[in-house]
Amino acid sequence: MPVIHFEEADSAERTQIGEGIVKFARQADRLETGRADGKYFLDHEDGCEEGGERIEAGDEFFFDTETGDVLCGDHGRERREGRESREQ
Repeated sequence: MPVIHFEEADSAERTQIGEGIVKFARQADRLETGRADGKYFLDHEDGCEEGGERIEAGDEFFFDTETGDVLCGDHGRERREGRESREQ
């Protein structure tokens, strides 16, 4: 499963997502719906799973669709690279 890179978080709490990611967000219990400003959101207010770094508005971050983890830029790149090297 992919580790998805988000170039910018919408806020410190959540980022709007498309329908293609909804299934993974729901499985990870990170899906938010029913907001006036959009249909589907990924909840990331608990910060980076690895180091606890807060994801602020405008920050890049990663979502690991396999584990449901949200990761800061540095930890997300590490995980993505590690997974890609194992798959080759």
